Amino acid sequence: MKKKTVVVALGRNAFGTSFPEQKKSIINAAYAIADLVEDKYRVIITHSNGPQIGMLHRAMTEFSRLDNSYAVAPMSVCGALSQGYIGYDLQNAIRTLLLDRGIFKTVSTIITQVRVDTFDSAFQHPTKVIGRLMTKEEADEEICKGNYVVEENGGYRRVVATPKPMDIYEIDAIKALVEADQLVIACGGGGIPVLEQGTVLQGASAVIEKDLASEKLADMLDADILLFLTGVKKVALHFGTENEQFLDSLTAADAQKYCAEGQFPITSMLPKIEASVNFVTKKEGRKAIIGHLDNARQCLKGFSGTVIQA
Repeated sequence: MKKKTVVVALGRNAFGTSFPEQKKSIINAAYAIADLVEDKYRVIITHSNGPQIGMLHRAMTEFSRLDNSYAVAPMSVCGALSQGYIGYDLQNAIRTLLLDRGIFKTVSTIITQVRVDTFDSAFQHPTKVIGRLMTKEEADEEICKGNYVVEENGGYRRVVATPKPMDIYEIDAIKALVEADQLVIACGGGGIPVLEQGTVLQGASAVIEKDLASEKLADMLDADILLFLTGVKKVALHFGTENEQFLDSLTAADAQKYCAEGQFPITSMLPKIEASVNFVTKKEGRKAIIGHLDNARQCLKGFSGTVIQA
């Protein structure tokens, strides 16, 4: 019997916001992944990197201020660094748990580049706030470089674009590993956004919404299931109010209707719903599931989470 392929998108609750916190938190994610491998699924992992890329960008910026012989690291470099060190912790934790269960399987992290469109309107309307608070003088310097800033909490912070993912350059390598029944970590933080300039891939000053990148990866792999593991057990209508209503299942049509009504928070649940709808409507038989990290196995067995189908 052919194994079902599942792309597992880990939210920021799987990692924490610091090195020690990540080391501790990542164990829960590793247990969830090991359970799915033990249940005979082909597993590909994507993950958030929001706090991590911001931390790296801030650290590299401060370093350049202390020693002006070093330039500020571009967002693309910070994205690559975050993919590498999150993947390092995650693949080692998963490897240990698999070996403890008598499962011998290579776990690999692929530093992934994702093509974005130069003419994506997101570049004219950046919305993603990153980095530390800056003074007015520092903000003016950023503006002179062609960057965008926004006033916030008595200071200024840089904002970058969030263009849509168009293609994944390492997809053939990812497919080869998946077909060899290995476990792959890819598209970390949405992947490194790059612009194609002839034969050169130029890093873009942007970040990609990781839920949309997860859907792009799942579609290109022709996965059976797209599983979002978050900090909530199910999708809810009227979330956080006395009328809160948790949903066991959703059709794509109903999901789109609720999106239009503004039912889902823009920075958390909405991208997951949109990615789920995109995934399940592209091919018959697919499903997306949104559930809690601690309930990964139960989600795939139909005992937890919210299932979204066409």
